[in-house]
Amino acid sequence: MDVPFTASGRALLDRLAAYEPRIRAEAERNDRAGVLSAEVFKGFAEDGIMGATVPAELGGLGVSRLHDVAVALKRLAESDPSAALALHVQFSRGLTLTYEWRYGAPHARILAERLLRSMATGVAVVCGAVKDAPGVVTELAPDGAGGWLLSGRKTLVSLAPLGTHFFVHAQRRVDVGPTRFVVPLVRRDTPGFAVLDDSGGLGMRASGTVDIVFDRCPVPADEILVRAPEPAGGRNDAVLAGHTVSSITMLGIYAGAAQAARDLAVGTAARRSADPPAAVRTLIADIDARLYSLKASAVAALVNADVHNDDLGADPAERGRAMMTPFQCAKQMVNRLAAEVVDGCLTVVGGAAYAGGHPLGRLYRDVRAGWFMQPYTYVDGVEYLSGQALGIDRDNDYVSLRAARDQVHY
Repeated sequence: MDVPFTASGRALLDRLAAYEPRIRAEAERNDRAGVLSAEVFKGFAEDGIMGATVPAELGGLGVSRLHDVAVALKRLAESDPSAALALHVQFSRGLTLTYEWRYGAPHARILAERLLRSMATGVAVVCGAVKDAPGVVTELAPDGAGGWLLSGRKTLVSLAPLGTHFFVHAQRRVDVGPTRFVVPLVRRDTPGFAVLDDSGGLGMRASGTVDIVFDRCPVPADEILVRAPEPAGGRNDAVLAGHTVSSITMLGIYAGAAQAARDLAVGTAARRSADPPAAVRTLIADIDARLYSLKASAVAALVNADVHNDDLGADPAERGRAMMTPFQCAKQMVNRLAAEVVDGCLTVVGGAAYAGGHPLGRLYRDVRAGWFMQPYTYVDGVEYLSGQALGIDRDNDYVSLRAARDQVHY
């Protein structure tokens, strides 16, 4: 999980390499302050990194292999997982917008091309907002003049302090007919829109992960994507392909955090003694075995996703499941093994690593975030995988599942 498959992937790694020393040097300070490095991301924009997953035809680097995106995120996460998580947001939007540009409805293609070209030049920073804040249902309602108004609040939106455009998962309510899922595009300067300064997470503190609020934000009709033809509560496993593409490369972030912890622990043990105690050697062997298993699981899922991502002739629902199931198997293993690797590294280094400012303490908090990342959280991931194994008929779309739960309290 260290070498890209494509020339574009290698070009991306070369550009990121110039930023690694600065990102590593600033990681502790940014984590303590809970701030995203705007200067680093400005450099990313100027050097074309923010357009890495934009097709070359539209001015980007053209990195399209999910494996290669994950490798780049792993390398960056070895310096700071928070920076990698924030950059993942832009990479993910490039991948999903490319699909819309190639295969979407006519108005979606136009919208996607405009954004992709702006991402390639470093002008557009495009975020995704999926999770509603507790007790809130983000809704899109008619404004009575042919347009729409968006109201609600989203939580855990990474890269938001630098975002220029936000794709917001919302429910569209009308007087007649069922509620449907839509994804309106909200510009940062839209009236009624606000990015809150409420970063206070336990981990990934320098990823710019905050809440965003919509107070009757006007949205033009031609800047709304319809997620799926089914109404809220409908079952459509075809959407699992898109969920996989938008999230599977995050496996690289947790692999990078685990790698950084391993290298730090091994380096510390080697400096202390040319012949460490047997218990330390045992721990290091176990750490390396777990890290190997973690990376092997991630690579297998990423290669599988790349293969199925290109197979547009397959049955859409089967294709979705064929991408999501290995992803979730790998996610379960990566989340578990990354935490175990960092925990073992803490034991190797000893009490010094338990200090608040020690890199291992930060890495341990960062890897724990993987359990809460969609799709799916640990609980929903267990539901999905066990349902697939047992043939249980259930709604596998985590956006739909969450909406159905919210309806209980609506």
